[in-house]
Amino acid sequence: MENNNAKLTISVKRIFIKTIIILAIVNFGWIYITKLPIGDLSFYNILFKGRDRLPFGENPSKSYNLSLYDLDAMFASHEIDKKHSDADELHVVLIGDSSIWGFLQEPDNTLSGLLNKRFLDDDKKIIFHNLGYPSISILKDLVLIEKALEYEIDLFLWFITLEALPISEQSEIPIIKNNPVDVNSIIEDYELSTEKIEERVFDKTFWKQRRNISDLVDLQLFGILWDATGIDQEYPESYNPAQRDFTEPIEQYHSIKSDDKLEDFLALEIIKNGIERNKGNNFILINEPILISQGINSSFQYNYYYPRWAYDQYRLIMNKFTQENKILYYDLWNLIPEDEFTNSAIHLTENAENVLAEEIAFVVEDYIGRIEKNDKE
Repeated sequence: MENNNAKLTISVKRIFIKTIIILAIVNFGWIYITKLPIGDLSFYNILFKGRDRLPFGENPSKSYNLSLYDLDAMFASHEIDKKHSDADELHVVLIGDSSIWGFLQEPDNTLSGLLNKRFLDDDKKIIFHNLGYPSISILKDLVLIEKALEYEIDLFLWFITLEALPISEQSEIPIIKNNPVDVNSIIEDYELSTEKIEERVFDKTFWKQRRNISDLVDLQLFGILWDATGIDQEYPESYNPAQRDFTEPIEQYHSIKSDDKLEDFLALEIIKNGIERNKGNNFILINEPILISQGINSSFQYNYYYPRWAYDQYRLIMNKFTQENKILYYDLWNLIPEDEFTNSAIHLTENAENVLAEEIAFVVEDYIGRIEKNDKE
């Protein structure tokens, strides 16, 4: 009997040790598995349609969407990942922040959705792809541009605003912090002075990545609901309107003072190097519309984001910068009246989206006209 107990004790110890070894192998072996593009494994564009915009959601149960940081999975779930067979199609990508993504707007009423409807019966066969993402950083924009270059894109419409440019803010968003390998590769390849993101090996273990793994699975499951309903964000019945009155207007912009040289604090090299390195691709830079308040102390502050002195300097800087670097640039900052903004100084009403879409349609048609003229000459 004693021998049987001894054997049982030894057996339990062996099972425990083997279990620990297996768990350790899975946990640390995941570091090497994550080097594989597992995010590319997707049912989108196969069993259900690709999303009209990149996945982002703060309330998955109502939006049938969620925020995740796997760039491969994000693009694999997007309609841009489906095969386009018509060689005569002109593919245009929209890059920008939540205003381009289309906050509070249904997919068909986003800027890209309206443009696709606008050119639906046009002989030019222009297809617009919405790669806007709800965070403000031109480094984030460049990461998405680099990923989009894997597809056959004819034109990039890069929407910017001053809030996307401060050097100090470039890496302070989750999608940047959670993609250190991709971001650091871009910083190096584009010869940017931006500080690299810390890469920690243990962050790639199974234990650390368990939330990301769950998100990848959930993204596929939500695809079924997205395909059935066309819902990809929560639409609240009411919202707090964008601030228009400023009882205590801000004097500084971030840590920048009015007597500082604003240009020294802006990451303009990201735009410059991003476009220069991709000379084989066509870019149009667009300063997006902002809310211009008529409320209390609006003579000092345009909106929640911008004191007037900072934004006015920014516009002068951008005009000079784009001219010197021969970048095609449109400044649409005052296109939309104050009452056509929703819950943010950059988020538009449905009516304002239509106004902007008409203006962008003109920009694209003008671009095509120039290309056709050059081809004839």
